[in-house]
Amino acid sequence: MAQVSIVRPGEGELIASGPSQIRILEDGSNTARRLGIGEVVIPPHTPGPPQHRHAQHDEGFYVLSGTVRFTIGVDDHEVGAGTWVTVPPGAPHTFANPGDDPAVMLTTFTPDLYVQYFRDLKAMVESGQPMTRETMTPIWKNYATEPSTEFAP
Repeated sequence: MAQVSIVRPGEGELIASGPSQIRILEDGSNTARRLGIGEVVIPPHTPGPPQHRHAQHDEGFYVLSGTVRFTIGVDDHEVGAGTWVTVPPGAPHTFANPGDDPAVMLTTFTPDLYVQYFRDLKAMVESGQPMTRETMTPIWKNYATEPSTEFAP
């Protein structure tokens, strides 16, 4: 019989990576690694990670509240609650909260491999290293991710 996973408010693995935090709602263990899901909270006026692209997974972002600025290559898109953004492999992207209120997003990873990235990032931050392009790049390489503002060929 297939197991059903229920994650209630306040449950799930909480990962803080710098000023933002992610609550893992599905780490892939219940989906045969096909899907990971996290709830991301970004404080007001918080920049996101350096722009990057993934080679092995899709990311989806559903904005639940607040305003999120997605940068895709050279284009900025400010979006609010109810907006869905799909980022396929090879698309450069980052996100930030330019607003005065916290922004909350539901984020999907297909497959789930990027969930472990957030765990690794948390360990890096807890070790005292700053979140910079230089410190993040070695971790990104483990997950087929690279800093880039250009679309993959």
